[in-house]
Amino acid sequence: MSSAASEAASARRIPADAAIAFAASVLARHGVPEIPAAEVAADLVASDLEGIASHGLMLLPMYVDRIEGGSVSPTAVGRIVSDNAGAVVYDAENGLGQVTARRCVDIVVACAKTHALAAVAVRNGFHFGTAGRWAAAMTAQGCVGLVLCNTRPLMPPTGGAERLVGNNPIAIAVPAGKSEPLIVDLALSAAAMGKIRIAQASGATIPLGWAADADGAPTTDPTAAIKGLLLPAAGPKGFGLAMTIDLLAGGLSSGAVGSDVQPLYGDPKVSYACAHFFMAIDIATFRDVVDFSAVVASLVNRVRTSKPAPGVDRVMAPGDIALEARRKSAGVVTLEGSTVTALEALATKLTVPFPAQ
Repeated sequence: MSSAASEAASARRIPADAAIAFAASVLARHGVPEIPAAEVAADLVASDLEGIASHGLMLLPMYVDRIEGGSVSPTAVGRIVSDNAGAVVYDAENGLGQVTARRCVDIVVACAKTHALAAVAVRNGFHFGTAGRWAAAMTAQGCVGLVLCNTRPLMPPTGGAERLVGNNPIAIAVPAGKSEPLIVDLALSAAAMGKIRIAQASGATIPLGWAADADGAPTTDPTAAIKGLLLPAAGPKGFGLAMTIDLLAGGLSSGAVGSDVQPLYGDPKVSYACAHFFMAIDIATFRDVVDFSAVVASLVNRVRTSKPAPGVDRVMAPGDIALEARRKSAGVVTLEGSTVTALEALATKLTVPFPAQ
């Protein structure tokens, strides 16, 4: 049996509720309070339900390693450093990213309701899941949400062979009335490092154009890619935007920029030290929220009903792939074999029951 076939055979389907309970119990064993543990667990599982395994339960062992190593605090919620008319600097104090992100969303929305627009720049942050989830959280309160994050350097400039900026994500979400908000969420590398790690764990190759080896030569070998360079999406356009995000998140927060951000899978005793940036725009300050949301919903529908190209069944709007994956999951997560193995080992170590299929 090939490694890919073996990986598929060892995959496991688990009810989302059971997966959340398992992850929450693992985090609780490491000193995370009950409510934050449940929030982080639910966020990880939500990514798996949407087919974004790179941000799902595969991260749980790494989170645990960092809590045990001391680089992530199981209890920190962060603090406001300064607040100048809705321009807020926040120190996350190396708390779990989902916990500090929730607080920053609440802060930035409250400020936007007063000042029309507001921003929170965050230093000493940690992995917070998908940026789109936090941008979307702002739409529930009548705001347009913008979320940025920097990561350790992974991408070279066009023509270069040296890591200078991360595959820094940007997410924008706008409300669409009774429909799901329109969410544009993308990292600025051609592919996320998490996807490459999944390929490595399953023994698969990666598409040409995703990465280069340490010498800058294009590669389909995930191991060489992890040791080498991620390639920016759209070449110099992706690199330039990633560089700007680095400066907005890390620069404005007086946090880490460039190589000062540490590897996520690096020494668990050394803080990751990424930076985040949250912006909220209060729609009602500009126009009626219901009317604006109707315009969004109409344009989204126009995209979905537009003429498909030859060989394409239907056209999707931004975010539809995740929505479709969530619908098809029917509340059950499908975990890759390598993730199952890692989680089972963690469960055995902690004597926490791992959900059966």
